[in-house]
Amino acid sequence: MSAKRRSVLGVAIAAPLLAQFTGASEAAASGTLGTVSEGWVEVRWTSQAQALLDRFQAEVEAVAPAQLVQDAQGRGIRFPVRSGEGDPSPANPPKARGGARLEGGVQVRTPDATVRLTGLEGLLQDGLASGKCVVNGVDVGHHAMVRPGLDKGVLRTESVPLGKPMKIRLTDVPLRPTPELVDTFTSSLGRAGVTTDTVLAHVTAEGVYTPPKRD
Repeated sequence: MSAKRRSVLGVAIAAPLLAQFTGASEAAASGTLGTVSEGWVEVRWTSQAQALLDRFQAEVEAVAPAQLVQDAQGRGIRFPVRSGEGDPSPANPPKARGGARLEGGVQVRTPDATVRLTGLEGLLQDGLASGKCVVNGVDVGHHAMVRPGLDKGVLRTESVPLGKPMKIRLTDVPLRPTPELVDTFTSSLGRAGVTTDTVLAHVTAEGVYTPPKRD
């Protein structure tokens, strides 16, 4: 497998991991975003994404403390959230924004190469997910690679007094590639059968959201 193809495979696996319900560092610095604690993110890839992995005889492994999960609903990886800032926008999930860092990572093994991704950081802004990670020891930044379908997810929140910490759980958010990621697939892998309508994975995220303090 060429270096370019290994990179594309790494992006294909990494992009869904970077989607969070937790904005812009500018907003975080101004104190307009709340914080996320006691959180985790679970990413379950679809059968079409699995077919792409099978095409490269790729095996996915979790890097601790992330954990591989497998049950009747399929396969995925659960990542603890180290820290996060954002606005989950309970009243209007498509407007959610923020950024977070995940614990652990993911490793993808093929007969020709091993791609290890750690230091996962995600950014959600204007309905697009981007971020950065460390790939085989090299810092890598990505432009927006996936579109989280936040309006399709199921949001559950606690009933708490205004301004108090609130547990939030967002389930089954579909992730679709941006045109840029589709072009990358096509130029590097040929006709991979991936379009902007392809659902690569579903994300479930949970955490305690603490709103910013108001004067």
